[in-house]
Amino acid sequence: MSANRNSVEGQVIAGLSKLSQFLRTAQWRSGSEAGLTPTQMQLLRELAAKGPMRIGALAEAIGVAQPTATDAFEALRRKELVEKKSDPCDGRAVAAAITRRGRTMLGNSGGWADGLTAAIGGLDQTDQSSLLRGLTKIIRGLQVQRAIPVQRMCVTCRFFQPNVHDDPAAPHHCAFVDAAFGDASLRLDCGEHEVAPEPQAEAAWRRFAPAAGAKNVGASPAATNEAP
Repeated sequence: MSANRNSVEGQVIAGLSKLSQFLRTAQWRSGSEAGLTPTQMQLLRELAAKGPMRIGALAEAIGVAQPTATDAFEALRRKELVEKKSDPCDGRAVAAAITRRGRTMLGNSGGWADGLTAAIGGLDQTDQSSLLRGLTKIIRGLQVQRAIPVQRMCVTCRFFQPNVHDDPAAPHHCAFVDAAFGDASLRLDCGEHEVAPEPQAEAAWRRFAPAAGAKNVGASPAATNEAP
């Protein structure tokens, strides 16, 4: 069922579309200055953030078909921005990895999203926290629908313990670092993320978002996707 254009859902979708347009344009400009396509830039940033990955996992992470990811990787390899390495999890397999030259190139184009960064920085802390919490719920909802792969978010992580502290500014707990934190510190992409077992993930979601959790019983993303 499509959202009415004048409904809250419709207006949010319109707003997200405008942000998406900005990001696409910024990525295109950043890539074109370096002689790369947006897909190649996205692949390079993914490798820089997450380390060596197999092409299949890389394709899933950036949301493209594996042949598209392979073509992008080979184009980057010809420019010596990426290379093939042994998979750290399986020495018999091959993984894609970013080179030092690739990291240098990314560093030179690191300001591609500065406009959006400044706009978000202009929000007060309450609005920033609310925005991050809302995005967390939207992304998790898309994961439940299997519309996107499982992201390395707090709410799907086995270390996440939501709303266990009395402090409203820091109600959550991360068992990995053994520290309390608030919505402003929620992660949408965390390097220490480990997918929670289905019962734990569903229980954590109910504590984090009780109203939304009641609508998604039995629909944990941990049950429908593998770890990234």
